[in-house]
Amino acid sequence: MDGGLFPARATNICLGMYNPRMPAPAHPRPAAFYRARGYGAEDSVGYLMRRIVANIAHGVDQRLQSIGLTNAQWAPLLRLHLGGTATVVELARGCQVDAGAMTRMLDRLEAKKLVRRMRATDDRRVVNLELTAEGVKAARQIPGVLCEVHNAHLSGFTRDEWEVLKTSLRRMLANAEALKDAERG
Repeated sequence: MDGGLFPARATNICLGMYNPRMPAPAHPRPAAFYRARGYGAEDSVGYLMRRIVANIAHGVDQRLQSIGLTNAQWAPLLRLHLGGTATVVELARGCQVDAGAMTRMLDRLEAKKLVRRMRATDDRRVVNLELTAEGVKAARQIPGVLCEVHNAHLSGFTRDEWEVLKTSLRRMLANAEALKDAERG
């Protein structure tokens, strides 16, 4: 999933795919929607998105309990399932967490016998990862759970509204990436 049209830094399976065909403006001009005077969190896009993400995470947690997974554990499992074998560093980068946090997560997944670590034969510093048979079985259930939770949160939306929402979020993400790039120089 990280090759081809989708650069690794722009892929986050937890949030969806960034659309590289929608280029970010070279120097995005800030909008003037918000003003310090009269500002309220309840109207903040960031606050609303944060609440939505928290609610989706809660829904995913609730539905994954039956297979013994948490919201935090599904992303590495699904990434391994979709991409096959990977290294700890690749998986950490793909899930946008640091290598230490990923190592701790893998300790828990390995204790549940869902993931297996193997040292690379050509470079002993590299640790390759693969799903066990139980890990594959668990990973196959994740897309259905994610679809169920997302669809529940989109209740009452038309297909057109759903498409507009995704397009708007991709535009906002493109602006965020352009701002990050500008900060780096």
